[in-house]
Amino acid sequence: MSKLSKLKIAVLATDGFEQSELTEPVRALREAGAQPVVVAPHSGQIQGMKHHDKGDMVKVDQTLDHADAKEFDALVLPGGVANPDELRINKEAMAFIKHFVQSNKPVAAICHGPWTLIEAGAVKGRKITSWPSLRTDLKNAGADWVDQDVVVDGQFVTSRKPDDLPAFNRELMKLLESHSTRNAA
Repeated sequence: MSKLSKLKIAVLATDGFEQSELTEPVRALREAGAQPVVVAPHSGQIQGMKHHDKGDMVKVDQTLDHADAKEFDALVLPGGVANPDELRINKEAMAFIKHFVQSNKPVAAICHGPWTLIEAGAVKGRKITSWPSLRTDLKNAGADWVDQDVVVDGQFVTSRKPDDLPAFNRELMKLLESHSTRNAA
């Protein structure tokens, strides 16, 4: 049995998420035996993007108003421009994210996903990477921004773009295994 088989992972997104930044971590989590759950502000489906072009629709597993952050072991925040921009002004989404930060649960954010971590007040003093256009926002919020394919700092795993997904997924799995081993002890 996989070390991740009992883990339930929230994947918080809304319309405008970068498709591969949601679908690839979800696939990797499933392959590792974890249970990823797509959480969104509305029911039905959310619209993926392939950079500037529309991608596929993805089924929402649970709406934000019915999702209890305490029931999840970790959080994945896909990028895309519209997705995190919408989430960071959604009070329920920010409360959901803050739970993971304050509970020291693993949080993985890629591309523009760290915008929501800025809004959650979670980046000060943290080493983080992101899509390059967030560099100034992250620095202004007190983060140590670096241009690397993947950065792990405590409970956070961050990456820059879809090309970084192999490194992002690898480090997410390592963090989840480490976190589940600590919690089982």
